[in-house]
Parts: sequence; C-alpha cells; structure tokens
Amino acid sequence: MTTNMAESSGNTETGRGLEHEAAMSRNINKLIVTPPGYSGQPKRGHLIFDACFESGNLGRVDYITEFEYDLFIRPDTCNPRFRVWFNFTVENVKGYQRVIFNIVNFSKTKSLYRDGMSPVVKSTSRPKWQRLPSKNVYYYRCPDHRKNYVMSFAFCFDRDDDVYQFAYCYPYTYTRLQHYLENLDKQRLDYVHWDLLGLSVQQRRLDLLTITNPVNLVSEAEQRVVFITARVHPGETPSSFVCQGIIDFLVSQHPIARVLRDHLIFKIAPMLNPDGVYLGNYRCSLMGFDLNRHWQDPSPWAHPTLYAVKQLILEMHNSPKTSLDFYIDIHAHSTMMNGFMYGNIFEQEDLFQRQAIFPKLLCRNAEDFSFSSTSFNRDTMKAGTGRRLLGGLLDDSSYCYTLEVSFYSYLLGGTSTTIPYTEETYMKFGRNVARTFKDYYQLNGETGFSRPQSSREKPPAATGISQNSARGTGKTRKTSTSSREHAKST
Repeated sequence: MTTNMAESSGNTETGRGLEHEAAMSRNINKLIVTPPGYSGQPKRGHLIFDACFESGNLGRVDYITEFEYDLFIRPDTCNPRFRVWFNFTVENVKGYQRVIFNIVNFSKTKSLYRDGMSPVVKSTSRPKWQRLPSKNVYYYRCPDHRKNYVMSFAFCFDRDDDVYQFAYCYPYTYTRLQHYLENLDKQRLDYVHWDLLGLSVQQRRLDLLTITNPVNLVSEAEQRVVFITARVHPGETPSSFVCQGIIDFLVSQHPIARVLRDHLIFKIAPMLNPDGVYLGNYRCSLMGFDLNRHWQDPSPWAHPTLYAVKQLILEMHNSPKTSLDFYIDIHAHSTMMNGFMYGNIFEQEDLFQRQAIFPKLLCRNAEDFSFSSTSFNRDTMKAGTGRRLLGGLLDDSSYCYTLEVSFYSYLLGGTSTTIPYTEETYMKFGRNVARTFKDYYQLNGETGFSRPQSSREKPPAATGISQNSARGTGKTRKTSTSSREHAKST
C-alpha cells in the first residue's frame, strides 16, 4: 500500500482523466485513496482499491469527495479502443459508509444500463454474486467528462471487515475453467476426453473437450460433429456460463444426453482467448487483437488459439468420414435482451429455411431465447468472424451460428416482465441449447435417428426471420447425402 499513489490520484483534476486513459496500462494495486492534502496514516473509511488479480480491471481512481469517486476502466491490453469490463475490490471501509462510484470512461454509448442493468457485487462474508438494485444505478451523458456516458452507482458498505468486489457482470476466470475441467476429468467418464489443443501467447491452455460414446471414435461410420466455442471476447463472461451449461448436460446421465452422445461427437473449446480473460480485457487478446476479426488468416504466433481451432476444423472438413454439422460460437451482448442467434445467408431459399430450424426449435425449448431477434446477414463488419468465415468455407450441410445472450436479462414471451440473468439461468440456457440438438436430429428416445428429411421435401417455414440478402456464395459442396439431409421440425 502506498500513500503517495493515492495522493497523486486524489490531486488529479477529473477533467484531465480522459486525456491520460491511454496511458493506463496497469491495474491499480492496493491503492489507498485519501483526501487531497491529507498526510499521516490512512483511517478507516479511506478506501483501498485493488484490481491486481486475475480478470481484474481498474486503471485509476480520482477522489471527488469523501462520498464520491471517479473510476477509470483500464483499456484492453495494447488497444485503447475498448473500455467496458471492470472488476475490482474495495476494503478498509467504515460501517454504513455511503458512496457513489462513477465509471467515467466507457468506450460504448449504447448500454443495457439504460434498461435497468446494474453491476454485480459480493463480499467476503457473502460470497455469492448479486446484482445491485437498479434504482441505485444511473447511466447518463456527463458534461464533466466531455459528454461521455457515465455509469454511477450508489452503495452502502455495511460491514467494516469485509472486502467488497464489484464487476460488470458475473466473472468467469481462466482458473475457474481449469478447476471445472479438472473436476470433470476426475470423474473418469469414458465418453469425455480433455485434450490440450494448443497454447496461447502467454502459454495458457487452449482446452478441447470431446464428448461422445467412445464407439463413435473408432467406428467406420460417418462421424457427425457439433463444434462449439466460447470466450473469444474475454469480457463476455455469460458465454462461459452458457458453455458450461451445455457441457454439464452433455456429460450427464439424462436420457437425452445419452442419446446425443450415441449419435454425435461434440467438440467444445470453452475459452478461445485465455490471455485476454486472465488479463481482464473486454474484447482483445494480449497483443491487442480482436480475435473474432482474424479467422480468415490467423497467425500461429499472434493468434495461436484461433490458428489451432481453425486447423482442426479444416482437418475435419477434409476428412471423408466426418460431417461437421454445426459450428456455434457463444457470445454475450451489451445492448440487447434475451438469447438470440446470427446466421449466414444462402442463395437457395430451402437452405435458408433449413438454417432457421435450429433457432426455431431452441425458441420452443428456452423461454429466454428470442426468435424475433435472430437474423441472418452478411455484414462486411463481421467478415472476419468465425461464423462468417466458416459459413463460407464449409459445406451447405454445415450450419454456422453466433449464439448471443444478454449481459443483463430476458423478457418473458408476450410480456414486458424483465428477468435478470443469474449464473444459474445462464447455465440453464446452455442446457436448453444442448437439448435442442435432440429435437433437431429427431432422436426418438434411445432408438436412434428417425427418418431424415429428404432433400426434395420442403423444410418448415422460418417465419419471423429476415434474410438480409438474396445473394449466396456459390461454393462447391460435399456430395454426402446423409450430411446434407436434416430432420423435420417437430
């Protein structure tokens, strides 16, 4: 703890803050914030801020009054454009001390804070994350900060000895994932394989789970693969909870899970950007890259995790015995409610209709999935994403989606009732995604696949979804009939 750091912070004029935010390359470390001109030992109530821990993010604190502090998000490593994720602790509080924290340098203007979203908090005596009451949170354009948008929240520290932690959304760290995978591995399930697919720039693991009946890995029959990825954007923590929900269901003894394992091979890479996650970035990797714009030509040294995943997908694509039926990349959305999907555009109407089947079925299984928010597009801004690149590279028999889930809440169908997400409801959404594969393939109990839909049959109508362009890709396709045909919608 260093008082001089706090004094320089406390004496800094707030108006200069945005000029220096690009220079904030480190998280604050046990920063004692005292009033300007104060000398001597810090007293109880002189707050100590810290973000020097895994997935932490807070770059600077300005003392305004004893009741108010301006907080600055540390920009993503090597990329000052992105300032959204925050995660920090506060200690040395005084019982029933009331404060207002202003987070003053968000890089986004649109935000779910306009719709009632609030930060999450926990403390040493209450370790379960909770959302702050929406009535205590304000999001507004502030003339004191160059008319930037500011999120202010009021909080009352009620226990002297507690350390309080605040975050943008429920954190899900690299270490948490490693513990989860280690515990899964200890169960010695013969249908789960945990492999090291590669290493990040800072030598963190790129994990790959393979979940299937082991017979499928040695059989000469066609291997039908569902490939799922998450956390290419490190600050989008809900995607990890959704991904864990998918895994939890697939490895369970639920009858549907057993049938799915008997007929499909699930490949899951749950954390594509482990360095960014560890560092507390919102969107970028250690080297400042938005990895989800580099799928077209990933570098083995600059984007090693993407390179490894793409190489594996290409190997499966080129294998005559493998049909890559699905690629789903899980994200979190900062301005929209519910879960929803983005898909690609096909020239043939029947292929477009077929691509709409999965989100249509998911809407039936998950009350928080919005079919009306699902859309297909070929936005040039998304050309380097996994969904767009693989949608153009793979066959028409492969369907590639971005699965989004709100950072905040979902609306119950036909109502205006807003239900904030919790860690558990994110994982429930993931379980419902996994269950939907059974409906898609029309698995019937444990008896196997029902008759696939003939390519001459008209697929179910996909009403309520827009295809934003009628132009297709004109790619050459595999000729395997079984990999092109899909089941009827229930």
